Amino acid sequence: MGVIETKTFKSGNSVALRLPKSLGFDADMPVTIEQVGNSLRITPVSDAAEGKRRVRELVEALLAMDPVGEIEKRIPIEFPDRPGLY
Repeated sequence: MGVIETKTFKSGNSVALRLPKSLGFDADMPVTIEQVGNSLRITPVSDAAEGKRRVRELVEALLAMDPVGEIEKRIPIEFPDRPGLY
C-alpha cells in the first residue's frame, strides 16, 4: 500500500489520529494499541462470542448440504520419463 501521511489533532484533552478509509476499522470497533519502540500497533480485539457464532453458522450450513454421492475412480495419470527433472 505504501506510506500514507496524516496529522494528529486535539480531541478534548486527548490527541487523536484520523485513519484513512483504506486503513480504517468499523465504527465503535474495540481495538488494542501497543507501543513497539517508536511505532504503534493497532489491532482489533477478537470477539470470542462472534467467532463462535460464525463457526456455528458454518457447521449448520455444512449439515444442511446434501450428502456426497458415490466417489468416482480416476484414471491413473502416467507421467513421461523426463530425466534430470527429479
